[in-house]
Amino acid sequence: MTGFEPWVFDAAGREREVRLTTIGRRTGKPRRVTIWISTDGEHIYIRSGEGLSRDWPQNFLAKGEATLLLGGKSIHVKPRHVADVDEARATSHLVRKKYGDYVKPSRPGEPPTKGEQATFELIPAS
Repeated sequence: MTGFEPWVFDAAGREREVRLTTIGRRTGKPRRVTIWISTDGEHIYIRSGEGLSRDWPQNFLAKGEATLLLGGKSIHVKPRHVADVDEARATSHLVRKKYGDYVKPSRPGEPPTKGEQATFELIPAS
């Protein structure tokens, strides 16, 4: 387990969209984005369907923390960039199950999709 309370996993499994606030790596200003969230009951994942070129993943990695609005509560989180292709692919299956068949996981032996390249496990920041 990653140290989140059980309600966090329940909310991550139930909510369709969450709000993530990162701090701009250049501006230092809060930047909010609405994103999807998935969980396997032990880990919580977010990802950028457009890959690492989006600002929010770059901000998240640069600053090393963000605030997640989940279940009506603000949770301070740190990123663990999922670099293992098999783990990233497994998260694609979680996302596909929750959000629909148009989410296409890569196949073994193929390069990871943009979303798989920009997958993060959320870890409690405090």
